[in-house]
Amino acid sequence: MKGNEAIAEAAIRAGCRFFAGYPITPQNEIPEYMAKRLFEIGGSFIQAESEVSAINMVYGAAGTGTRSMTSSSSPGISLKQEGISYMAGAELPALVVNMVRAGPGLGGIQPAQGDYFQATKGGGHGDYRMVVFVPASVQEMIDLIRHEVFEIAERYRNPVMLLGDAILGQMMEPVTLPDPVDPKSLPQKTWATTGTGGTRKPNVINSLFLDPELCEKHNFRLQEKYRQMAEREVRVEELNMDDAEIVLTAYGTSARVAISAMKRARAEGLKVGMIRPITAWPFPGEPFRRAAERVRAFLDIEMSAGQMIEDVRLAVMDRAPIYFYNRMGGMVPTPKAVLEEIRKIDQMVKRDELGGRSGV
Repeated sequence: MKGNEAIAEAAIRAGCRFFAGYPITPQNEIPEYMAKRLFEIGGSFIQAESEVSAINMVYGAAGTGTRSMTSSSSPGISLKQEGISYMAGAELPALVVNMVRAGPGLGGIQPAQGDYFQATKGGGHGDYRMVVFVPASVQEMIDLIRHEVFEIAERYRNPVMLLGDAILGQMMEPVTLPDPVDPKSLPQKTWATTGTGGTRKPNVINSLFLDPELCEKHNFRLQEKYRQMAEREVRVEELNMDDAEIVLTAYGTSARVAISAMKRARAEGLKVGMIRPITAWPFPGEPFRRAAERVRAFLDIEMSAGQMIEDVRLAVMDRAPIYFYNRMGGMVPTPKAVLEEIRKIDQMVKRDELGGRSGV
């Protein structure tokens, strides 16, 4: 199944019944698939007049308690950031998919990972956070959306982002589709604006607090919610870490390349392991902290100028050298090039262990 279509089908099987979006490559198969499937099952699809209107339509639909989503690509997500901030402030759950293209500006439609900062550091205004999933396969995208994304979004009443790249959206892989959930079977959302029926006070969904003391109280409460997310919602995969001396770290398509390079390095007798973040926020710092106590070096691989490496550095805290290899502008690293970097690092670390320490 094609990655973008799999995202849409997984969302429907997770109970999503509202989609609003605006076309942009390389994610157009998502709204195209949603337009057909939601019509078949009684959901709602809207092609909005812009990205700004699309995210605000999702705001409205999420306010009714309907599982809702939107998708776009880098400059489109930039336009949605104000609405995402509003949804975080109003505490509304939804899925936001970003199939990243090369930037900045209009950039190109080739795969890239230059939106890590935008996704994890809060591209919109205010002190908000959201869980950001960075899957590495079509099956993983399906499983996360069906079993995790909407549950986490609703547990914390907060938007959740799935951050992919053009390769993940365009590639075709064999998949196993999970059983669908019936939206009617989901727990009732007592906060939703579904009408009172004259039996209770109206629910009010708002992010506007004119009284500064109430605004501060609201923000402190949101921060406590983000602290709980950071504590409970970390997802990470560790590979060959028992005896690893050099640790690769990468996410998304870069992780697939890194895994291939790791296998080739192991075949040469190099003890290479890998830490793959599945959530970019919360960032899985603990595995890096543990590894930093005993490994010889880290190699961070990205399709950006180096964004996740800042989180790696914060976790490692200079307890081991960190090296960096990247391609950007729509170019993709190859296993052969990463393997060559591993060989260089192995030799550099051996020299440094006889003298001083290096790293990037």
